[in-house]
Amino acid sequence: MSDSVETVVTQGAPVSILSDRESWGLLGSVSLGRLVTTVDNEAHIFPVNFVVQHHTILFRTAEGTKLISAAMNRAVLFEADDHNAVEGWSVIVRGVARTLRTDDELSEAAQAQLLPWTATTKTHFVRVSATRITGRRFRFGPEPGV
Repeated sequence: MSDSVETVVTQGAPVSILSDRESWGLLGSVSLGRLVTTVDNEAHIFPVNFVVQHHTILFRTAEGTKLISAAMNRAVLFEADDHNAVEGWSVIVRGVARTLRTDDELSEAAQAQLLPWTATTKTHFVRVSATRITGRRFRFGPEPGV
């Protein structure tokens, strides 16, 4: 992934493309995203709280469809976004999901202090390593000519 692609449209344009660096920075500024996987040839989307650790997405999960689909498919999408009154952004990570298993991997993941949002036991850490990251920033306003 290259940081050489900077915002490619002029300041004030309604949509601008973000660099990898900007995209990772924005991902690190929020804690709720969406994991997209497939199960039995059907798309599934799961909201997850997450952290960015070493340019990867790290989340915790319990046993179930999310864990199984991430392990079986490995190729996943992850999306996070945010907005205020005048602008918003969206970042999509295409990547490979992997359940962490070794003591070193689990120790490193524990350093992120990623706590479950719900009162459930989530003993599995999953890391999404990006194969591609894309981001867009949106300026809100009326349609041109309207």
